[in-house]
Amino acid sequence: MIKNRILLCILLLNIGGTTSLVAETQADSVRTGIYITSIHDIDFREREYTINFWLWFNYKNADFDFAKYLEIPQAKTVNTLYSAVDTLEDSSLYVLLKLQCVMKDSWKIDNFPFNHQSLRLSIENAQFDKSALVFSKDTSGQIYDKHALAGYGIDSTKGWHIDPDSVKVSVGTKDYETNFGDASVTIPHMVYSAYKVKIGIKRDAWPLFWKIFIGMYIAFLIAYVSFFIHLDHIDARFGLTVGALFAVVGNKYIIESALPESSSFTLVDWLHGLTLLFIFSVIVSTTYVLWLKKRNELEKANRLDKDLSITLFVIYIISNVFMIYGAT
Repeated sequence: MIKNRILLCILLLNIGGTTSLVAETQADSVRTGIYITSIHDIDFREREYTINFWLWFNYKNADFDFAKYLEIPQAKTVNTLYSAVDTLEDSSLYVLLKLQCVMKDSWKIDNFPFNHQSLRLSIENAQFDKSALVFSKDTSGQIYDKHALAGYGIDSTKGWHIDPDSVKVSVGTKDYETNFGDASVTIPHMVYSAYKVKIGIKRDAWPLFWKIFIGMYIAFLIAYVSFFIHLDHIDARFGLTVGALFAVVGNKYIIESALPESSSFTLVDWLHGLTLLFIFSVIVSTTYVLWLKKRNELEKANRLDKDLSITLFVIYIISNVFMIYGAT
């Protein structure tokens, strides 16, 4: 009987010790919320934008000190516009910050200007990893002002709209393949808790499309008009098509100067390449028709000139519709 009591006491002590160890290693939760007030200065060329937002934290471990250890990995600059720390009735801390950040992000320009963008924002604590700190979401209320993107008449965001279905707040982790010089960490791998916000934005693309491509289409029409010039005025024909060729090249460089560099073919590249190809086809057609004329095959030359003018125009229109429809 005495032996059984001793074993029971040892068992209870082991259970108590295990429970204490779990309690000691359990990460503290930080209840986190955000409210975005403004997104502006969207710069496609530099792949950045500016965002203003309120950020708040509720936690019990005073060592977390988010006013000091706040980390926003994608931010180019972080300015604190307002900061307040209060102690609540349950002895927990409430931290309220208003921040302005210039964010770096990657832009999807393959279908420009029919492109949808995702703006990403991640919040971390630079001092404590996920073994000590875990974020939780404050789900009360909205996370952005309905006028955050288009309500203040800012040219850089004109035409852009927030897609409500694409706004997501999540809690996850961020892995770093380093020990940050801490010799006590034998494996160079650390994981931090992350509070993540993703906002999808889209815009009314058609006005911008016509604004940037109208020059290209007019250049094509100028080249196409050469089909209606009599074969006797061959110099005028070649003059129009060559001028249109340079106009398209110039228009392409102007558009690309406002976009980030890309190694892949974008809609801008495809449409300009198609237009250059068809203008070159007009030059080749004119050259061949001229050759027929010099061989005194005038009837064949006139008939072929008419057929080519219709065929090239129809193929060009269909090709444009196909490419644009695929991008929208």
